[in-house]
Amino acid sequence: MRYGYVVPNNFGVADPARLIELGVQAEAAGFDSVWVNHHILHVGYVQERLGDKPYHDALMILSWLGAATSTVRLGTSVLVMPYLHPMVLAKELATLDQLTGGRLVVGLGVGSLPEENRILGVPYDSRGRYSNEFIAVLRGLWGENPATFHGEFFAFEDLVTSPKPAQTPHPPILTGGNRPPALRRAGRLADGWHGMNLRPDSVRSRLPVIQEEAANAGRPPLTEVQVRLDMSQVTPDNARDYAEAGVTELVVSVNSGDMETNSNAIHAFAAAQFDS
Repeated sequence: MRYGYVVPNNFGVADPARLIELGVQAEAAGFDSVWVNHHILHVGYVQERLGDKPYHDALMILSWLGAATSTVRLGTSVLVMPYLHPMVLAKELATLDQLTGGRLVVGLGVGSLPEENRILGVPYDSRGRYSNEFIAVLRGLWGENPATFHGEFFAFEDLVTSPKPAQTPHPPILTGGNRPPALRRAGRLADGWHGMNLRPDSVRSRLPVIQEEAANAGRPPLTEVQVRLDMSQVTPDNARDYAEAGVTELVVSVNSGDMETNSNAIHAFAAAQFDS
């Protein structure tokens, strides 16, 4: 089992440099990856939690984490595709993958905040179709030049893009979400699945749906299966249950903006999980 730590860039930390310190501590403690959260606006449950406290930008924090670390993989849990443009993101992520020596893991999702979609001008009801095309555009732009794509939301002919990611053919693309459309998207379009707050039995019931969808699309089975959990939910015993259910990595968060709480949790978790 691999373990990832989610940096609390979404918990109102005043000094973003402290977030980088936590990522460095996680790497030193033995975590395999560090992750960031993504939203753009303080609306809905984000505003309810933070008021006007900071929610630091996902890719800026991840870039600084990449510069401050050397071995951990660097992941997004998850980038909300309808808030972004795939051509811009493709260049940003390819550059970051180059700068970090091929350590990027691209977690993507469709989002669940209608208010944020409305303000940003992205229809909520079409976010699934938009996201499906988004992933196809990323793959196309990261492939061989020139790239051509014709869809409902994006269209281009013989487009040359550079740089390409350091990883070949590109960083792993993981899609998040637990509902049937998300499971189908993971099987058809992704390299892995990033489930949220699921028990081992829930993984067992969903993973066959993903793998069947991949087989129907003529794709190999997904080998990267993650579940994101609150750190307090993970014990050595249930980590084995997750592994037996097919999970390859547990991505854990402390859900607190307090630095001492996070630091203590990182080291306590490492002592319990890595030394057991």
